[in-house]
Amino acid sequence: MNPMIRLLLAATLLWSWLGPAAAQEVVEASDMVRGGMQAIEMIDQGKAGELWDGAAPATRKRVTRADFLGQVARSRAQIGVPQMRTWVSVNRQVVAAQDGDTAGQYVSIEYETRFASKSDGTVRELVSFHLDQDRVWRFSGYALK
Repeated sequence: MNPMIRLLLAATLLWSWLGPAAAQEVVEASDMVRGGMQAIEMIDQGKAGELWDGAAPATRKRVTRADFLGQVARSRAQIGVPQMRTWVSVNRQVVAAQDGDTAGQYVSIEYETRFASKSDGTVRELVSFHLDQDRVWRFSGYALK
């Protein structure tokens, strides 16, 4: 089994990408951009299920694996394979919520991507990560805008 998939199944998705900084509140934006790119590349490679398996507990509670896979497959099927991808922004947000699993820090990375079947322009891909209660950054979402 691929070492990255093993890490995902062990629920330490970003630990391997970010190193010891993953367990800290402060991480470099460039590390998050690389981690986001790796998450998107897993989707490109048809490994969205493995990505979901290593996602933050709040994500797995909110969206079933089957729903996540279906949403990704439907959205990506309409636009084809990626041809060019560039990151355009990194945003950090603190969310106050009564549910302890969803409260906390989030980092979202936005990429501008040209897809093969989207000849009229680019699409924005958004990948999000959550700093979980154990102080590890984990995948928490993917969306096309």
